[in-house]
Amino acid sequence: MNNITKIGLTALAGSLVATSAFAGGMSVSGSAKVTYKGGTGNSAANNFSNSKGITFSGSGELDNGFTVSTSYTMTDAAFSASNVSLDMGDAGTLHFMNSTALAGIDKYDDVMPTAGEEVWDDVDKDDNGVVGVHADNAFGYVVSAMGMTVSAGYSDDAYGRDTSVVLVADELMDGLQVGYGIGTEATSETAETDHSTLWAKYTVGMATVGFQRSALDNANADEDRDAMAISLAINENMSVSYGVSSVEFEASGKSDEDSSGISASYTTGGMTISAISNKTDAVAGSAATDKEYREVSVSFAF
Repeated sequence: MNNITKIGLTALAGSLVATSAFAGGMSVSGSAKVTYKGGTGNSAANNFSNSKGITFSGSGELDNGFTVSTSYTMTDAAFSASNVSLDMGDAGTLHFMNSTALAGIDKYDDVMPTAGEEVWDDVDKDDNGVVGVHADNAFGYVVSAMGMTVSAGYSDDAYGRDTSVVLVADELMDGLQVGYGIGTEATSETAETDHSTLWAKYTVGMATVGFQRSALDNANADEDRDAMAISLAINENMSVSYGVSSVEFEASGKSDEDSSGISASYTTGGMTISAISNKTDAVAGSAATDKEYREVSVSFAF
């Protein structure tokens, strides 16, 4: 997004520990989006909607060469996400995250290539089979070396500690990325869910293909999910994608939840036009519940 204003932060130095001088800047960026939503997965009374977003972001360098950055995002004048990050160079980056996934297994909940949304998104409120622990007021740490990236997350909620760690390899061969992650989420004072995910993505020419297998292990309620997708970059402005996802439930009496979807997007300057068509059969394992979701949107970045 283009910066629309800059404000000097000369007073910020006094609030940072272990530095005597801090030069930083703050920028503001915005977005506007007009959307049409349809299908049986859309419960809105009016199919048309308008959303607005604004993000404040800033960064500055400490005396020791580390860089501090922060961002705060509002959507429709309400809080959406925020983070504070400390970039320590070769020693990695430390994040403090609120409703944003910069590290840990939440960042890799679905890494399948897409020109729009994930194939299961917006069809219903339950993201069945999708990994992810609590992302509110969470710490994250990311470090990369020799083509490998370690990404870890930690949070502490009312039920206990949520932890996750992911290992990503980007340089096994040109265009190939593989990764594996595990996590533990406290779901009550006496129960927890184990999360795991494994994926591979390969890019060659205009095409990217991927496969991801995820598992949520909880007493008598396990969920296993397989996902595949392909995206094509038609040119530097336009891309299309198609993907499928299948969730198998351990609980008796539940059917497999099967999702499929196609997305397309076109970007010119600060304007993006996108279209999404997703379908899910046996939502949440209920054989009699099938839903469809369609969306066309025009968004502008400022």
